[in-house]
Amino acid sequence: MKTWKHTIRNLAGAVALTLLHGTSIAADPLKMAWVYVGPVGDGGWTYAHDLGRKAAMAKLGDKIQTTIVESVPEGADAERVIRDLATKGNRIVFTTSFGYMEPTLKAAKSFPKAEFYHATGFKSDKNVTIYNSRMYEPAYLAGIIAGHVSKKGVLGFVASFPIPEVVRNINAYTMGARSVNPKITTKVVWVNTWYDPGKERQAAEALIGQGADVLLQNTDSSAVLQTAQDKGVNAFGWDSDMTAYAPKAHLASAIEVWGGYYTKVAEAALAGKPLKTTVWGGMKDGMNDLVSISAALSPEAKKAVAEKMTAIKSGKMMVFTGPIKGQDGSIKLAAGKSLTDKEIDSVNYYVEGVEGQLPK
Repeated sequence: MKTWKHTIRNLAGAVALTLLHGTSIAADPLKMAWVYVGPVGDGGWTYAHDLGRKAAMAKLGDKIQTTIVESVPEGADAERVIRDLATKGNRIVFTTSFGYMEPTLKAAKSFPKAEFYHATGFKSDKNVTIYNSRMYEPAYLAGIIAGHVSKKGVLGFVASFPIPEVVRNINAYTMGARSVNPKITTKVVWVNTWYDPGKERQAAEALIGQGADVLLQNTDSSAVLQTAQDKGVNAFGWDSDMTAYAPKAHLASAIEVWGGYYTKVAEAALAGKPLKTTVWGGMKDGMNDLVSISAALSPEAKKAVAEKMTAIKSGKMMVFTGPIKGQDGSIKLAAGKSLTDKEIDSVNYYVEGVEGQLPK
């Protein structure tokens, strides 16, 4: 009897140690989900987020389990999808488009034990955290390249929605170009969609028809770059490296890099300490970059971009530093002063050099 009891005690101890150290009985994986506004194959915004998801998977392996839902319209459909993902046990839900802000906030109230992360928004809550990328930094560098390359002194920008995120990228692009050629101008066509290759192509064609010979976009497909190549002008990739889509027209790509952030969020949750700090990362944080810069650029252009890139990455240069003039020539920011993050995130005017009216 004594031997039998001793054996039972040993077995119990072994089970306890196994549970304590997790050597044999694995914990359930952390369930994480992503809601995408476009298809993963868009080659741009959604593709970049999915690269980030895959990077987190590669780093954390079977510690996490991921789910994606593609091409979810902004609005009521988004709230339904978000709620469904939370109901299915996803402890973390990433909602990756500006128009998901209100649906995310509404859904989050019903699932207080889950954490929701919203990309590009400006409203947070107890379990809703904001994250974003300072894409105006590579947009400024793209402008420097455009200023060196443009022969007509006219740039084009295919814009999605008239929100601060997009307006500041238009302004940064123009400011970068005018640092090279103070007389250069930027024409803008608004398409009121994030992803519609047909509309993006039409907008690019319209800009080229108006004399623009270097194009940038704040939309999600490669249609603008491909149209530029078809029409014999230059353009940039946006959100992801789009070199392969139109190598003859491609000058560089302004990319988003989400893998590090998604990995940190997952690691924090696994450690029982959810990441709740608003993140607005830039080039110095490794959250975006300007890559695949054309070898055909002049030595002068390459040098100018390299110097400004180094300054931005080191934190020595802030893009929105005065003097900055508005479209009408009025001083928006005095020399030596810089816009605060709050001001950058609420910009509602065009800078000098941008043509046309900003939609209300």
